[in-house]
This record gives sequence, structure tokens and C-alpha cells, in this order.
Amino acid sequence: MTQATVSGLIGRVKPDQIELLTTTGSPTLHPDGSRLVIAATRPDLRADSYVGQLWEFTLAGERRRLTRGFRDTAPRYSRDGRLLAFLRAAPGGKPQLFVVHPSGGEPVQLTDQPLGVAHFDVSPDATTLVFAARVPEHGRYGTVDGVGAGLEDPRLITGYKYRMNGLGYTTDKRSQLFTVAVPGLDAEPYVAAVGRLGKAHADGPGALEEQGAVPAATQVTTADADHLEPAFSADGRRILFTAALAEDADSTLVSDIHSIALDGSDRRQLTNLGGDTRLGCSAPRPSADGDWLFFLASDLSPSGLDFVARNTALYVLPATDPRDVRRLTDPETADLGDVQEIVEGGPASVLVFNRSRGSGELLRISATGESETLVTGPLVVTGAAAAGGTVAVSYTDPTTSGEAAVLDGGALRPVSDFSAALRGGTRVADLQERSYSAPDGTPVHGWAVLPEGEGPHPVLLVIHGGPFAQYGWGYFDEAQVYAAAGYAVLLCNPRGAAGYGQAHGRVIKEAMGTVDLDDVLAFLDGALAEFDAMDDQRLGVMGGSYGGYLTAWTIAHDHRFEAAVVERGYLDPPSFVGSSDIGWFFSEQYTGTDPAHVAEQNPFAKIGDVRTPAFVIHSEDDLRCPIEQAQRYYTALKKQGVDTELLVFPGETHELSRSGSPWHRRQRFEHILRWWSRYLPTDANPAETAVG
Repeated sequence: MTQATVSGLIGRVKPDQIELLTTTGSPTLHPDGSRLVIAATRPDLRADSYVGQLWEFTLAGERRRLTRGFRDTAPRYSRDGRLLAFLRAAPGGKPQLFVVHPSGGEPVQLTDQPLGVAHFDVSPDATTLVFAARVPEHGRYGTVDGVGAGLEDPRLITGYKYRMNGLGYTTDKRSQLFTVAVPGLDAEPYVAAVGRLGKAHADGPGALEEQGAVPAATQVTTADADHLEPAFSADGRRILFTAALAEDADSTLVSDIHSIALDGSDRRQLTNLGGDTRLGCSAPRPSADGDWLFFLASDLSPSGLDFVARNTALYVLPATDPRDVRRLTDPETADLGDVQEIVEGGPASVLVFNRSRGSGELLRISATGESETLVTGPLVVTGAAAAGGTVAVSYTDPTTSGEAAVLDGGALRPVSDFSAALRGGTRVADLQERSYSAPDGTPVHGWAVLPEGEGPHPVLLVIHGGPFAQYGWGYFDEAQVYAAAGYAVLLCNPRGAAGYGQAHGRVIKEAMGTVDLDDVLAFLDGALAEFDAMDDQRLGVMGGSYGGYLTAWTIAHDHRFEAAVVERGYLDPPSFVGSSDIGWFFSEQYTGTDPAHVAEQNPFAKIGDVRTPAFVIHSEDDLRCPIEQAQRYYTALKKQGVDTELLVFPGETHELSRSGSPWHRRQRFEHILRWWSRYLPTDANPAETAVG
């Protein structure tokens, strides 16, 4: 049994303190390695949005706020260090590209895309940027005055892939690639003419480009597919990107790395050029010396659909021969699928991010396959950069929601302290690592979070989503809020979870609700037997997405829980197949297709066995687990006399608890605590806590 405990303070984080949770994006390093820039973003209840700016830190310890936009993110230095590009979003607006002199000053806007800009890259000579942006069909998404969403033309659907959670319909706003020239940062700023010299100008998205206020962008892709993750080749003569352009792209998960000339001509497919395996490819990154192309991929088997617990691996191919592709990491043991990015790490090496037993490690891997672990331990690295002999990272750990650090003598030296207010204004609970044995002897790894006082405290078994995901060493607001309210919180990674090898994740394929249920209950039993501070008679269970599935499955089979919270749940596999954005492949790959066998894994088929009070939470715009899953589950419980409530959030998606409206995130916590106060009251969360 692992007894490691991360030092921390005891929980006092409350729902209205969500504004203290500052997160950091990936850093960018000046080419000389002397300073880094990073985006720091936090929820703001007054704006009911996420706000943040870019910060600069020097290795000498100096710091300053570099920009003052509403939400500035994704900074990137040019290779010569003469400009800094980033994304800026105005209140209620979409992210647009800006550039600024590294020493500061007024940023120059480069784009005015109707639906905003996503991924971008700066050419090696710093004269051009390439970016991905969704292009709306004419007549949709506000492109015609007076034609709102409810008056748009009907959509004719002919394929499987037409929606995505958080995006809505996708085939009528394909992601295309554009290039835009970088103007001189000292050039005369645009001034709109008025009066006698003026003329009428269109308003709205795209108007700035029409007026000449931003440089004209050139669209370089047009195919009816999403073109993603653009990057310049090392010599700047070509653009690399990810797209699914094969004939069977609509019915598989296969995607490829392609390259085109700067004018969009001469498209070349660089991956899946033969062999028995079919890969889902992403994150193209040329080596600094131009000799190699690195990319990430998952082996999807010959069918192109077997995605279940497929670890993401690093691949490389020589720039001169794309057929000589090699896999550099072992997907049986390493998994690069959490932070799906590749960072230049040297002339012929890259930095990648591996998830392992709750940690998020940083690895350096060369084109020849030599591997070095740069950062490991009780933390999660979320971004990195390397330049001028310096390696910088963004990370989270049990006591910080997001910081920046540099690698110094083999250890991380923090340069930021964005979580000072979190630690100073709250008390952060210890994360106690444990491992308990399942009935068949399999170890179940996880953590216990205890509240203040000797107890005994009521216990919440909190089950993660995925299922191929993991709880880990990063700061987790859910656990802290519940511990602050007087609950002992249990977090574990049952079989089906990521971070413990492919076999650990794939064992529940066509066997959901079997050993995964055994594992979460074994972790609960092990903790109850060890911790005198836990009350084994006052238990609750909760989870979201797959966690909602396993929560619903648990209360149909184990009746010791006082109450449950079933959130954004995958609750009825047969109806999921036709209603979810991923239903056409996800459900059948996990449960199989035989109706009788599916029923053996279906919470809805066992709902008659539920007698545990269940609070059902869902979002109206959830396309991943559509709201009908919750509505039908809630109605069935109510009809059979089980105490239940349904909480529905308007305008939110499957990501409510992670990136939803700050106000909704606060209300969600308040309603969950209200529910637990009814069935598991504590001194810190007394019976029937009111919701503000």
C-alpha cells in the first residue's frame, strides 16, 4: 500500500470562491531562453466569463502583466524573438489573432474571422501566420442580417459526423486554413475615414478586414472536411495539418497528416500510406533541423474504429521518405493522449506529455527513440516550451490550480504564484494516496481527501468520466469543495481508466459494469476499513459522464448508499447510438452490439432495481450525453417512487463542470451541496442548505 501524502492544508474551498482558480496555458520561451510568457485565466463571476492576460517572467525572477485584454491566451514567440503572437477575445466575442512587440506596447489585430481563430503558427521568418478558422455557410451563424438561428434553411444530413459537443453542427462551418501577412509593428495604425471622406461600412464579423483595418487573410484549403492543427515546415515552405480526407472518413476515426504549399497547392498525404494498421493522427511537428516529422497517433486496428483504451504514441518519419514511419513510444505502457501536443525540444528531439498513475510527466524523445524523463512526481504538467537551453512548463499539483516553472538542476523552480490567493484565502486539503485490492487481487489506485476534525465524516465516492481518463495529482476543485463541506472524498482509477497501460483500460470493453464496479467498491471498502475518520454508515456516490453511468449502475446493484448524484450520464446505450455526437461508434465499441449483452451493461435496463435517492444533473446543449438520457432516467425513477430531482442548465454543454459559465458552475456546486445536506448533513453543510 502506498502511503505517500502530499503536504497541504485542510479544506475550506467554497463554491463562491471559484474565482480563485487561475489556470495556466502552455508557456512560450524567448529564443534566448531568458524569459517566458504564459496566459493566466480565471473564472470571473461579475463578467460571468473567463478573463485573463499574458504574463512575462524572467529567469532572474522579474514578472509583469504584459497585456490587458479581456481574455488573452495562446502566446507564441517567433523564432527570431521579434514578435509575440497570441489570441484575444473581447467580452462576448470570438478569439482573434494579435501580434505585439515582445517588449510590450499596443497589440496589432490581424484577423476578424466570423467564428474566431483556433490553432495558429508563426513562419520561421516571422513574416506570415497560418491559422485555422471555421468558415460558416452563407445564410448561417449571423452571416445574413435578420436571419437568426431559428430562421436558417434546413440542414440535410447524409453522414455520421455532423455534430460535436461544444460546437453544434460542424458540416456547415468547416475548419479551413488561412495565411495572413504580419504587418510592421511600427506601421501607421488604421484610421477610419468619416465625414466627407468617409463611406458607409458594414458592421459585424469580417467587417474589419473589408474596411482594411486588419490585413486580408488568404484561405488555402477548401475541402469539405475540418483542417486542423496547422504548422509550418522547418524551412517555412510548406504547411502541415491534420485532416480526415480518405474516402471512408465519415465512417472511421482515421485521420492523417498532410502538407501543402503556401498557396494551398500540391497536397501530400504523409501518413497511413500502407500496412495493416490504421492510425488516428494528430499534432504534426517538424524537427528543428528539418530532417524529421513527429506526430501523435493511436492504432485504430484495420477497422479504423477500435478506439477503446488505445494509448496515444509518438511516431516519426524522415522528411525525405514518409513511408519509413516508426513508432517511438510503447502504447502498452506510455500514453501521450492527455495533453495531445508536441513541443520542439532540440535539433532532432521533441517534448511530449505522458500520463501515468495520476501524474502528468514531461518526456524528451529523440528521432532515434532515446527517451529522457524531465519531470515526474505528484503533479500534472499541462504545457511546455524549450529554447536557449531552458525548459519551461505549466503545471498543476494538489495545492495549485496552475503555475509556471523552469527546469533547474533536474527540479522544477516555480516562477509564478497565481495560486497565492487560493492558498491564502482558503485551506487546501491533503491528497492521500492509497491502493486497495479488488476481489480478484487487482490493485486499485487512488486518493482520499479528508475534511477537518476527527469525524467520523460522511463519505462521498466520486467516480470520474471517460472511462479512459484518470484522477491524478492536479488540483481538483470538486474534491476540495466537498471536503470543505465536511465530507471525506474518495477518488480512484478503476479498470477502464487511463494511466495504467492499455490492458487496464481495455478490460471493460464489452464488459462495462463488471470489474470497474468491483474496483470502485473495493476502494471504498478498503478506505472504510483503514480510516476511522470515515463513517461507514453514511455513504454517498456520484459521478459525471461515464461516472454518471457507473453511479447509476452502482445504485442498481449496491443499496448501502444514502443518496447519489447522476450527472451528464451515459445511461441508456441503445438510445445513445442515435442521439449522441459520438454515438454512432462509441457505444457499440464499448458494449458490443448483441441486444441481450448490451442489456447486461445498461443502467436503464436495471433501473427497476434502484431505490437510492438520485439527483440527476444535465445540460440542455450536451451533445455528448444528450439530455434525453437524463430526462428518461429521472422520469423512470419518479414513476417508481424513488426520491429524485432533475437539475437542467440552459446553454451549457457536456463541459459544464470544467468550463461552463462561472455562475452556473457556482450554482451547480450549491445545488449538489444542498442535495447532500438533505441526506448526509454535516456541521459545515447543515440540513437543507439554501441555494443563493
